Amino acid sequence: MSQFEKYRSIYSHEELMEHLARLKHVALDMDGTIYLGMSLFPFTNDFLAGVKEQGLRYSFLTNNPSASIADYLAKLAKLGIAASEEEMYTTSLATIDYIKTHYPEAKRLFLLGTPSMISEFEKAGFESTADDAEDVPDVVVVAFDKSLVYERLCRAAWWISQKVPYIATNPDLVCPTDQKVVLVDCGSICACLAKATGRTPDITLGKPDPNMLSGILGRYGLAPDEVAMVGDRIYTDIEMAHNAGAFGVLVLSGETTLEVADAAPKQPHLICENISVLGELIAEAHGRR
Repeated sequence: MSQFEKYRSIYSHEELMEHLARLKHVALDMDGTIYLGMSLFPFTNDFLAGVKEQGLRYSFLTNNPSASIADYLAKLAKLGIAASEEEMYTTSLATIDYIKTHYPEAKRLFLLGTPSMISEFEKAGFESTADDAEDVPDVVVVAFDKSLVYERLCRAAWWISQKVPYIATNPDLVCPTDQKVVLVDCGSICACLAKATGRTPDITLGKPDPNMLSGILGRYGLAPDEVAMVGDRIYTDIEMAHNAGAFGVLVLSGETTLEVADAAPKQPHLICENISVLGELIAEAHGRR
């Protein structure tokens, strides 16, 4: 491929401008894209303001369902980003949207997740069932549960073995951390349940599953090519963009290096040094219209 400077695309510059001019929404991964750890990138707020100036909306996406929307908004505020509830989309919300669409009669859920996550489902009108063999759920939801209790794990296994519909919020085996500990995530909990019950989830949401973007498409009435999925991981962010038919933008401000990107079987539509460069390209494309 040609020498990389600030960006590179599989399209010619004119073709790239045509694709960017169609965009109406930018879906943003968080860690590695708009901040790193607890440090906000210096260009993030300018990028967000620029996107709005061009008439586009944006959403913040995360595969981590363990915190509530209020918790995430508090973190963003601490970092210096003034975000609204409407601008956050987590795997909890993706799961809620999925259940309402595919199990419209479901009201009672066995939720293997944190109290913050459970509060999101209850806020959406669902009832959380108890750890009781007589309290039969309509759907079992297994998530990244940092408050995991053995008895509740066993109850989840029981309902899964009884063929109750079974949804996992995200596929991650571990949650990234800079601490000297392995944070066992949803995928590993589901692996444990698979060994115990012989059954895997009916569906696993979260990136790279396209349902993570389907909720945003439905919420705003968008076509897939009107959305850019922007993130720092090939195997989640860019893979989901391809799966959903969206425009995939890889930024090199987080996990993925250019060498890893070059070796990916499914190439990003656009690779940018960071979101600041993407903002410049969006402004150029929309300025031409």
